[in-house]
Amino acid sequence: MHGNSMRLVILTAVAACTYGASAVNVAVNPAGAIQVKTPAALFELQRSGYLAGHLAKNGQQLTLDDPSRGEAGGDLLTSGGAPARFERLDFRRAKVSDISGGIGPRGKRIEVTAKQAGAGGLEKALTLEVYDDFPKAAFLTITYRNVGKAAIKLDQISFQRHRLNAALTDPQASPFQMWSFQGSSFKWGNDDVRLLTKDFSQPNLVGVATRSGMGGGIPVVAFWTRTAGTAIGHVEPHAETLSLPVEVGDDGRVAASVHIDPGVTLQPGESYATPRTFLAVFSGDYYEPLSMWSAILQRQSWAPAQPPGDAFEANWCGWGYLESVTPAQMVGTIPKLKEFGIKWATLDAGWFNTSGDWEPNEKTFAGDAVRRMVDEFHRNGIRISVWWAPIEAADGQGGRRGRRGISSKVAQEHPDWLIQDAAGKRAGLRNNSLAALCPALPEVQAYFRKVTERLIRDYDFDGSKMDYIFSVPRCYNPAHHHKSPDDSVRAVADVYKIILETSQALKPYSVTQICPCGTTPNLAWLPFENQAVTADPVGSIQVRRRIKLYKALLGPRAAVYGDHVELSKIRFDPNREVDLGEDFASTVGTGGVLGTKFTWPDYGNRFDDVFLTPRKDAIWKQWIPLYNSMMLSKGTFMNLYTIGYDSPEGYAIAKDGKMYYAFFVGEGQPWEGTLELRGLGKGMYRVFDYVNRKELGSVDASNPRLQTHFTEHLLLEASRQ
Repeated sequence: MHGNSMRLVILTAVAACTYGASAVNVAVNPAGAIQVKTPAALFELQRSGYLAGHLAKNGQQLTLDDPSRGEAGGDLLTSGGAPARFERLDFRRAKVSDISGGIGPRGKRIEVTAKQAGAGGLEKALTLEVYDDFPKAAFLTITYRNVGKAAIKLDQISFQRHRLNAALTDPQASPFQMWSFQGSSFKWGNDDVRLLTKDFSQPNLVGVATRSGMGGGIPVVAFWTRTAGTAIGHVEPHAETLSLPVEVGDDGRVAASVHIDPGVTLQPGESYATPRTFLAVFSGDYYEPLSMWSAILQRQSWAPAQPPGDAFEANWCGWGYLESVTPAQMVGTIPKLKEFGIKWATLDAGWFNTSGDWEPNEKTFAGDAVRRMVDEFHRNGIRISVWWAPIEAADGQGGRRGRRGISSKVAQEHPDWLIQDAAGKRAGLRNNSLAALCPALPEVQAYFRKVTERLIRDYDFDGSKMDYIFSVPRCYNPAHHHKSPDDSVRAVADVYKIILETSQALKPYSVTQICPCGTTPNLAWLPFENQAVTADPVGSIQVRRRIKLYKALLGPRAAVYGDHVELSKIRFDPNREVDLGEDFASTVGTGGVLGTKFTWPDYGNRFDDVFLTPRKDAIWKQWIPLYNSMMLSKGTFMNLYTIGYDSPEGYAIAKDGKMYYAFFVGEGQPWEGTLELRGLGKGMYRVFDYVNRKELGSVDASNPRLQTHFTEHLLLEASRQ
């Protein structure tokens, strides 16, 4: 026994080959594993194909990866309705090389192959890349090549398969007790940041529109405990149709993977490559992997739009009047907007005739009523944007905005522009209530350029609030001559790029906002908005966590609209949503842009939930001038507190040489204890409650702890003494 063990050690030592001219070092053990080590992480590739990530932290290698013994691991391919089985990866023929590419100037590439078992005609090549500039991430691509003599169909591929266990970093935790970010645009109102439970399961389809009418999403899922985290997803700079399923198994471990339905048939000699995916390790919460993901995409020409100064102005929206809004109601609110110091307004839904045409309705906005209303706002020093929803078009088949039996002119005149499904039928949006104009068609793109010009130049609006925007179905319309049905999904980006660039060409200060109602944004159009929005948050928690989400994705100084403050508390009655929120602190303290949709003056009980009562008026007069005077939304978001593990929930903003903190507990809840004011430079700091105008003493940056108590929230300013 002792002799056999010694022999194994000697063989391993001789067989292992170490490569490394840069900070990335690769060790290949033909009989064991390939290890890729960076100053911040260790990635280990098993011969089964399982890729595990370890975070280097405080002299330890921390991981959530818990591959089970005997599990195949790696990728699973279904071909012709049956599993395609492969031999184990051949590490003896592993190729290690230096790389320099779009993601980084230095790094290492490892290429390994495996043949299909038996008489199969497939060969797969796994490519693993690690770059010096992103030492906590490893990039994985799998290429399948038909080396046989017959055609081979690729049905489904599951790869980047991980089995995660929180107890590996916290022995007191159950395996599933970790926080997570689920990036898909899955369900209206769903929490994208959540603590996993033992029965959690979510498919996380990204890219294409879902049957429920959502879709798009951020192609990332992330998991974290108090000490370490891991994330997977794809890093292609355009939309890909795939899923990132997450499920807690019977053993309590969390299964996460990337799943693709290629639907391709490989002829002899042909190959299919998966999108480039990533595995990242990190410390903290979802902010870390999402900011890393964004930085990786930006190395590949994915560039978020920069916000103009006007994108940070507090906004009043006419949606309080719902779809019955009139020019008189809009204009009648101007005196109150001026009193509050609100310099931006939005004309919401209800002004237009038919989805797709985006022309004024003749009932309430007849003639030149739109232009006269816009002129009145401008005369009073208030800029105004307009609500609309590109790509959708009423074609007489749907309800609500589609208004059954009513068809837009664009759908009537250009039925050939519509997206069709594989059966040749019109593929609709919003639970099939509206048709979709295929964004991949040059004619459709030109059409939306003209619509944008009409809204911004002719009607003189100062920007767009594009709402209920998700993704589109795959397009099989033979008249469009697509190379792939996914051409429509990827071309969503082209339409929104045109809208942004056309608006900015006409008005450089214009604000372009895109709202994926109740869900996460779409990778495709995300870089083509210059004001993000928390997208119909269901309560204060979603306001705060979505502001943090967008600061990670678009940058720590991005303009993120907190949406209507009334949405910070919602009650759902049988027949309607009642918006009762007054929580300005969740937007102000986190660096968001303030918004409200109050109605004023009193039009009776029709708008009772959002009417600006005298009591509300006093609250609005406190918070809106406070926001305007401080403009923390123009500061730099500092990721210093971890969602799920820091209590109370904390946020920090750096601005003008000062640090601003915001701490939150549940509605109406008291809290007492010691707060840690992180991120301070050396020295003594004066601590000031800037909402209640109250001095709270001083702290030393070497031990920045403040003993205090508050109810619901506490917003602080720390300035050097």
